[in-house]
Amino acid sequence: MFRRLFIANRGEVAVRVARTARALGIQTVGGVSEADLGSSWTRELDEVVCLGPAASSRSYLDLEGLVQAARQTGCAAVHPGWGFLAENARFAALCQQHGLTFVGPAPSLIERMGLKWPSKHAARAAGLTLIPGSEGLLRDADEAVALARELGWPVMVKADAGGGGRGMRRCVDEASLREGFAQASAEAQAAFGNGALYLERCIEGGRHIEVQVLGDRWGHAVHLGERECSIQRNHQKLIEESPSPALDAETRAALGAQAAEAARALGYCGAGTVEFLLDPSTGILHFMEMNTRLQVEHPITEETTGVDIVAEQLRVAAGSGLSLAQDTVRQEGHALECRINAEDPHAGFRPTPGTITAFSFPTDCGPGRVRVDSHVSAGDRISPHYDSLLAKVITWAPTRDEALDTMRACLTGARVEGVATTIPLHLAVLDSPAFRAGEYSTAELPGWTPNAS
Repeated sequence: MFRRLFIANRGEVAVRVARTARALGIQTVGGVSEADLGSSWTRELDEVVCLGPAASSRSYLDLEGLVQAARQTGCAAVHPGWGFLAENARFAALCQQHGLTFVGPAPSLIERMGLKWPSKHAARAAGLTLIPGSEGLLRDADEAVALARELGWPVMVKADAGGGGRGMRRCVDEASLREGFAQASAEAQAAFGNGALYLERCIEGGRHIEVQVLGDRWGHAVHLGERECSIQRNHQKLIEESPSPALDAETRAALGAQAAEAARALGYCGAGTVEFLLDPSTGILHFMEMNTRLQVEHPITEETTGVDIVAEQLRVAAGSGLSLAQDTVRQEGHALECRINAEDPHAGFRPTPGTITAFSFPTDCGPGRVRVDSHVSAGDRISPHYDSLLAKVITWAPTRDEALDTMRACLTGARVEGVATTIPLHLAVLDSPAFRAGEYSTAELPGWTPNAS
């Protein structure tokens, strides 16, 4: 196992990785920006080095600076967390070139799965079902219109290098497709330096379901069940749960086996997530993409399986095989996660940076257990420079209803003062009949009225 680990990230993910590293006897070094120096969460690290100014481009996205900091502090490996450089093939390759182990899959696989169309081609070769659409990238809007007429409206144009909803447009007719094609391409070019697009049939009322997979360099791959991530706003996840209330036991088992086999066929090494869109009209689960990193919502899988996913990442990166086999994985009970952000849901989700004056979540509430993953404490200042995530509240219970009741009790008893948060939104969704019944999709936020008090 590594003696020292460099964490190329900040905030909650840095704290999460450090917690497991400490349990494994690994010393941690964190590279932080000037804006993060002195933040309470940095005390979770054994050593802290300053990377540069607050701007991410000069600190957390400075590839060469991060590699230099890792080498100068005697680290053997680099954990990228999620976001920032977690799926940057060039960063992974640069780490390898300088003798550092990148905690993640090979740079070539990151690159292959990072672009949407190559990833779809690889997924189809591995036996997964794709959403009907273009065979490769589109030459121009004329080709897009001709294909849309064959597929039927509505359609989606999507950026090959897209993410987080950028470079994506829903189009209902030729005029909106031509306009959307130009907008999506320009947006993708500005955001990713790549304006290439492809087209898919739009699946209305779909459900976003993803499968957690783990693989090692010896050709072993397992899945840890699925997560339902359909409660979203602008393609950003807000609430996740596991298992999905939309799947029966037979479909769940088949989907997990299919995802694990795809990871094995790809030669996947590390933790990854295979994402699907469930078509409610057919029941078909279509492959969307593969995330070659640790996911924000991984704790709900840890709670239902008892597997420390970060520990498996580190063991595999250090050259060991997976510590578990598929027949030893047991998914028990039900888990929920609410992402609590410093945003005002009544004001268009406007970020609310500022100083936290009170910050507590009750953990002894309801019939289940509560886990709070956070980097924040009272007195901390929430910076406008970075992601607004304050905490992830995770509840587990033997049944879904009990997990829901525990989450509601926790959020009702929470004290977060000094900044507005998304807790009112989460409570509204949890109380909605549709969410309670497990009948929801990516198209709506059940129970939420923006100006409700």
